[in-house]
Amino acid sequence: MKTLRAYLSTLLIAALVITSLPVAAAPTEPQSIDLVSTQSVLSADHAGADRERINEILARADVQDQLLKQGVDLDEVDARVAALSDSEVKQMADQLEMMPAGAGGGVIGALFAVFIILLITDILGLTDVYPFTR
Repeated sequence: MKTLRAYLSTLLIAALVITSLPVAAAPTEPQSIDLVSTQSVLSADHAGADRERINEILARADVQDQLLKQGVDLDEVDARVAALSDSEVKQMADQLEMMPAGAGGGVIGALFAVFIILLITDILGLTDVYPFTR
């Protein structure tokens, strides 16, 4: 009985070693190292500059007064601008550049853009700013 046990254990160990060799010897796939393209770095830089431009406009006293008159919380506006994707930031900054250079037109346009963004996110259910969207 002891010899049978010794023979079976040797046979099992050999079978385990032989069946595990292909797994251990299998080549592993090299990890791909993606290079960062110049275009992706520049687009990220432009997005940061556009976001700063939007924040500068929203930091103006006249813009903040208009937002408060419309019942918009300024902290909520800052959170929304921070949550915008890079493409949305670019679109909003482009819209701000197309507006007239005068203070009145720029303020109204900026307020309108912020109102539309807040309205869309309310309709989608992402935020709860305007009670009339429910």
